[in-house]
Amino acid sequence: MGRVFLIYLDGNLYSCKYCHAHLGLAKDIISKSFHCRHGKAYLFDNVVNITVGDKVERLMMTGMHTVVDIFCVGCGSIVGWKYEAAQDKNQKYKEGKFILERFKVLGPDGSEYVFSEDVHMAGSDPDDA
Repeated sequence: MGRVFLIYLDGNLYSCKYCHAHLGLAKDIISKSFHCRHGKAYLFDNVVNITVGDKVERLMMTGMHTVVDIFCVGCGSIVGWKYEAAQDKNQKYKEGKFILERFKVLGPDGSEYVFSEDVHMAGSDPDDA
């Protein structure tokens, strides 16, 4: 395995909960009103220090989407996914965007999100969907 080179961000940033690798800037958040299996999630326009998995079709609350899981390059933890394609034309805005699960990241102040055991949502979609 080769040497890992990390990109370091400056400003209000979100980082990996496990290894603290920088993942995204607060200014790149498109929406904070998404949900996933572990609770809330953020829709980002851009993230760094990730690798992607294989493309899969996933049925979510707003329909079928082609997604790839995203992994932290620092520690290999899954931190969310990237929307590759949406079948519904109303969901096309998600294509090329990233979901970071709040449960998997630290906020700009270093805080950790605590999820509710009652959350059993499948997929990530906005509250107002």
